[in-house]
Amino acid sequence: MAGVIERLRGGLIVSISAPAGSPLAGPAHVAAIAVAAERGGAAALRVDGPDAVAAIRPAVSVPIIGLRRRAIPGSAVTITPEVHDAIAVCEAGADLVAFDATARPRAAGEGAASFLRRLRAAVGPGIALVADVDDIGAGQAAAEEGADLVATTLAGYTAPGSAPVPTEPDLEMLAGLASRSSVPVIAQGRYSTQQQVADAFAVGAFAVAVGTAITDPTELTRRFAAAAPGRAG
Repeated sequence: MAGVIERLRGGLIVSISAPAGSPLAGPAHVAAIAVAAERGGAAALRVDGPDAVAAIRPAVSVPIIGLRRRAIPGSAVTITPEVHDAIAVCEAGADLVAFDATARPRAAGEGAASFLRRLRAAVGPGIALVADVDDIGAGQAAAEEGADLVATTLAGYTAPGSAPVPTEPDLEMLAGLASRSSVPVIAQGRYSTQQQVADAFAVGAFAVAVGTAITDPTELTRRFAAAAPGRAG
């Protein structure tokens, strides 16, 4: 496990997700995106779903952070909400597993600490656990409970009510967590420019994850098209 984690140090993690309805959905497409990301210098990939992990695993040599995003009635937790989700991505070939480690309860009212302990028992000591958190306290708690890495993935996404999601990365939270955490911290969440990636490393990130800005051509096209005078509407 230590060797896999070390391969992430100072590197770019490319997050690959092609939801249903995307022109890029499907094993062949996500595998092609993964190969392109590795050729471009990705140190690791973050991949949603066991089918995608299984398609990508034989095509790349870099570590895969697997997760399974799905909704569970009665809970706001959607990133690897149950232990069997983690087992599925591990069996598909993931080297690490990401899961929601915020204070939000799971469907049965289970807290993050209890879930983390069950998750560790289920996947064993050879799989690194990446705790996706929304604030410094959640990150510290996850590290103390045995997470191998923490990621700022959910910063800005768990505010109660209809609070708008920020448009920029939360570098302040990243810096605070990096200075307090006993485990490496991955910067993730709204990173879309080279400068933001550089800023994240400057304040203590162990690695930086970028998703939409690399792997979603529909969104990238939309941004450029918005500046074109002939755009309809």
